[in-house]
Amino acid sequence: MILKAKALLSGLATWLPGYRFMRQTGGTDSARYCYSVWLRHLILLHENHRMPARVPRIVAELGPGDSIGIGVAALLTGVEKYYAFDLVRYSDLSRAREMLDELVRLFTDREPVPGEQEFPSLNPKLESYSFPHQLLEEERMRAALSPRRVAAIRSAIEHAGDAPSMIRYEAPWNDPAIIPAGSVDLIYSQAVLEHVDDLEGVYAAMRRWLKPGGVMSHQIDFKCHRKADTWNGHWTYSDFAWKVVVGRRSYLLNRAPHSCHVALLQKSGFEIVSDRMIRSHSALRRPQLAARFRDLSEDDLTTSGAYIVATPR
Repeated sequence: MILKAKALLSGLATWLPGYRFMRQTGGTDSARYCYSVWLRHLILLHENHRMPARVPRIVAELGPGDSIGIGVAALLTGVEKYYAFDLVRYSDLSRAREMLDELVRLFTDREPVPGEQEFPSLNPKLESYSFPHQLLEEERMRAALSPRRVAAIRSAIEHAGDAPSMIRYEAPWNDPAIIPAGSVDLIYSQAVLEHVDDLEGVYAAMRRWLKPGGVMSHQIDFKCHRKADTWNGHWTYSDFAWKVVVGRRSYLLNRAPHSCHVALLQKSGFEIVSDRMIRSHSALRRPQLAARFRDLSEDDLTTSGAYIVATPR
């Protein structure tokens, strides 16, 4: 009950005069983290045989976090255009400039993908953390890491948001027309979709953005984010109590279980190609669940994360 009490008090505190809610959103202030996340998504997309090219031309990221470092890592593998969309302007572009040289070094040295010893809680997991030479062959990497192209990426970070730039960072975004319909090869997110309140609208927007044959790659975390004493304790809050926890924050957790995402993907016109669920033991008894969650399936109640690959039908 300690974390639950703290969660309620922290939500009430957001109503105090002068309160500012700003926190780090995850590991994207680390070049090695960004390198690891991008390569994990790229490797698994090819394992699922859903990336026709070795590297997509145009990618979009939802919720880039503390920096646009994952997108910069994508550009350093040959991606030509990177869109980054956030609800709140969290990303520090200066941090991406600082990380660029370290990311260049990691790719130049063909470093192995930082794995479970360095980032034990990072998903999705890989069978092998070797550098993917079969995807990022020498000729491609020489071109992607040429001094001229690295200088172009550095300039693009400086001018993120300008229409001609290879990087476009928009926060807040609230209009699906922000990207031309049918123009994106890959949309990905890393522990973001659990924070999106308008899931149906976001899935519909992503369906609009993707090209025919395009693909989505999403790692979703269903845990309580330290808002309860058990990993799935956020499903024990009544709707009113959860409003107290959220307070004046722009977002927190949508509390949507795995089956909700699956249903919305299907409703939005996607085919689910791969759905790798992470299972965790649930210590909760049914009567402890809030009324709206009391009918959760055992699968939902024990699914603490999922890596989902989907394509437009």
